[in-house]
Amino acid sequence: MERKKDSQVVVIAALAIAILFMSVGFALFTQNLQVNGTTTVDAALWDIHFDPNSYMAQPGSEEITYTLDSANTTLQFETELVEPGDFATFAINAKNFGTFDADLTSITLSTLTAEQQKYLEYTVQYNGVTYNATTTGLNIPLNVNQSKTLVVTVRYVAPADSADLPASDVDVSLTATLGYQQVTE
Repeated sequence: MERKKDSQVVVIAALAIAILFMSVGFALFTQNLQVNGTTTVDAALWDIHFDPNSYMAQPGSEEITYTLDSANTTLQFETELVEPGDFATFAINAKNFGTFDADLTSITLSTLTAEQQKYLEYTVQYNGVTYNATTTGLNIPLNVNQSKTLVVTVRYVAPADSADLPASDVDVSLTATLGYQQVTE
């Protein structure tokens, strides 16, 4: 019985030594890998504005005086239409100079009075489509570094009844607001 006990002690001791060597061996065969680095994140820029170098009056148009504000986001124009048939038309590019793609989501046009509608037409053409009233729900892309042409036209038309022509000079304020929104992916 003592022999059996001695052999058990020897077996237990051998197992303990084997476990000790295995632990040391495992520790010798472990290694950590490490990743280090840096990144630079460029500044984000939302910058859609009129390209001042793209302004062009259309052939046959009455003289147009225009100015752009310092940010090139507002164009102010003046023209004089003397008689029916006169028109003023100019084109300018809206360009995305920023770092985000954008969508044109709305075009808001000033509303002519019922009287003015008898002798005056006001349209805005964007990306080849003509708008003569406020339009929402648009989804026209203007991606980074892309331009779209905006054409503004004011036309003095001959009404069906000449009594509808203005009896004195009329100053008409016209506005068009293009609403852009960042594209979210």
